[in-house]
Amino acid sequence: MTPRRSDHGFVRMPDAEFEAILTRAAEEGAKRALADVGLDGDEAALDIRDLRSLVDCIRLVRRTAMQTAVRMITTGVMLALLAGIAIKLKIFGGGP
Repeated sequence: MTPRRSDHGFVRMPDAEFEAILTRAAEEGAKRALADVGLDGDEAALDIRDLRSLVDCIRLVRRTAMQTAVRMITTGVMLALLAGIAIKLKIFGGGP
């Protein structure tokens, strides 16, 4: 069945035909969007895998940096507490 124009300016078409048009438009739009960012061609899948790997590495570096910062702060606090205890107990001698 071909689309028909109604009296109110609307176009009527069967649902299956409308779905086919939407599917084709979505596929063409996705292809154009990938081409616009340079992710088209034979190596596009490899490029996307490389990008995912890069993002995973960035997440790992961020997580490791946060863990290192927490460890450094914890170590600093512990050293400050030990220094305070040592001064309080006059372990290093001297003083009145």
